[in-house]
Amino acid sequence: MPRLSEVIAEFDALWPPERAEEWDAVGTVCGDPGAEIARVLFAVDPVQEIAEEAVALGADLVVAHHPLYLRGTTTVAASHFKGRVVHTLIKHDIALHVAHTNADTADPGVSDALAGALDLRVTGPLVPENGLGRICELDHPETLREFAARAAARLPAAAQGIRVAGDPDATVRRVAVSGGSGDGLIGAARAAGVDAFLTADLRHHPVSEAVQQSPLGLVDAAHWATEWPWCEQAAAQLDEISDRHGWNLRVHVSKTVTDPWSSHHTSGAPN
Repeated sequence: MPRLSEVIAEFDALWPPERAEEWDAVGTVCGDPGAEIARVLFAVDPVQEIAEEAVALGADLVVAHHPLYLRGTTTVAASHFKGRVVHTLIKHDIALHVAHTNADTADPGVSDALAGALDLRVTGPLVPENGLGRICELDHPETLREFAARAAARLPAAAQGIRVAGDPDATVRRVAVSGGSGDGLIGAARAAGVDAFLTADLRHHPVSEAVQQSPLGLVDAAHWATEWPWCEQAAAQLDEISDRHGWNLRVHVSKTVTDPWSSHHTSGAPN
């Protein structure tokens, strides 16, 4: 069995930590570099449900996309929900490693996995300077309404569902995708000349301004749902590494929905 340090070295080759944004907190949160690793669990969020799933699974390592301590901390006391995650993991000899914006800009990275989930053909990065997002082509044209329905059918279910801004009957041939929060990339999508941009966490004012400026269709999916496909991609990458080294790792992807939104109700009050 490999040591944690050996597995992390492979992760750093896949998702170089130096590619992370300066504000980000990536890398190993807890774990003994010399500990043996046999079972690995991939998940989007390092929350208590995932820690307990790792314990039940008998995992030695959790790989999460989102950081546990993004803004730093002065305590890991179990009286706080984040400290409880750390205590649960350490008590059961489970390491935690985070690949966040360094996985966003990797090739393949988060947006490649999102494009794959939607069965889109990637033609290049949306932002070549840093590798964020992907420009993609559809196998055949479809309406913006049909493209949104494709996203609804192929991404993991979440309470938000799929929101659309723009003419639902507009023709879509080329699209941009970016996993996670992406309204800062609307301008890049418009400049790329795509017909639609699928991402998450779109805010009112950027969307309102965007639909006034161009016919670009905007498709807003749940943050968790746009990033979960990366877990499957990353797990497959680790499987390949394990086979190459003869490690015989057992690799799992959590199906636990950790999207914080729990329900959706369509508003119907009269204007």
